[in-house]
Amino acid sequence: MSAPNKSYDPVEVEALKPEEIERMRDEALAAFAAAGDLDALAQAKTAHTGGTSPLALANREIGALPPQAKAASGKLVGMARGAVSKALAARQTELEAERDDRVLVEEAVDVTLPYDRVPAGARHPLTTLSERIEDIFTAMGYEVAEGPEVEAEWFNFDALNISPDHPARGEQDTFFVAGESGKSDSGVVLRTHTSPVQIRSMIDRAPPVYVICPGRVYRSDELDATHTPVFMQVELLAIDEGLTMADLKGTLDHMVVSLFGEGMKTRLRPNYFPFTEPSAEMDMVCYVCRGESVGNPDRPCRTCSSEGWIELGGCGMVNPKVLTSVGVDPQKYSGFAFGFGIERMLMFRHNVEDMRDMVEGDIRFTRPFGMEI
Repeated sequence: MSAPNKSYDPVEVEALKPEEIERMRDEALAAFAAAGDLDALAQAKTAHTGGTSPLALANREIGALPPQAKAASGKLVGMARGAVSKALAARQTELEAERDDRVLVEEAVDVTLPYDRVPAGARHPLTTLSERIEDIFTAMGYEVAEGPEVEAEWFNFDALNISPDHPARGEQDTFFVAGESGKSDSGVVLRTHTSPVQIRSMIDRAPPVYVICPGRVYRSDELDATHTPVFMQVELLAIDEGLTMADLKGTLDHMVVSLFGEGMKTRLRPNYFPFTEPSAEMDMVCYVCRGESVGNPDRPCRTCSSEGWIELGGCGMVNPKVLTSVGVDPQKYSGFAFGFGIERMLMFRHNVEDMRDMVEGDIRFTRPFGMEI
């Protein structure tokens, strides 16, 4: 059928019969009317107006007809394709209008709502708790002191009466800063506690000295549920005439009451630290059971293991050797100091079970604390 055949009768071409062309047109119109959305209409458009649609294939048959037969068949196919195109455009207009009306309803903006719909932010709880502790002691007359995180060994160890062979001065516990030679013999470390700030405070200030020293410290620990190589610590130092362990005990009691509420108290257990003498571990009464679980099998406490007390940190009277190293007369002045980890305090105060939650930066952890704690 590549060339006209004058003896070919067009009625013998099934696709060009008038009733067949009418059927193709009606099927297309019905498909457009049945399309419920623009995606369905697009599929119907491809099926009934595309290059392989029935009317497109019928139109190709016209080229093989004799000249005298082309006009009649071309008119029939052209009218059918015109009706299909008109119905397609009309249905597309209807569906676009329905879509626009639906969007106006579903995506309506309530202009009466507050214009600022950004969720409220949250400070990190370690920051807010650190500031809360600072507020407690500044209200008592203490001064907030700060110092460098990269510290000389003399401030971090020697001035604190920590001997050269002390285990804390080994690479297993301390991060040493490499010198120009690349070796860790530069005499510089990442501070392992905020005690160097106490040394600097006693050098910079004449007694009496009352300072609180919060800050970031570093230890060679693995990151797990209860340990982290970088953590927050706060230490307190008081140097004055006539200070005793009784002053230390009263200060500790005031701190735990301010942080955990009335009825809280502390106790001291003998211990050893090079920079204090005498030294003690400080415990606070369990903030959950308040000691009522001790000897009471009917009321066990998971927080303190029914012991009634929770270990908080270390404390003691400042060692006279430390006072001498910074030029303070130990015959005239005495002092006390204590320190604890703020992460540990946060875990106690808010039942945080995994220390890794504090350092991973997930806003789902920080947001419940809000702006204050």
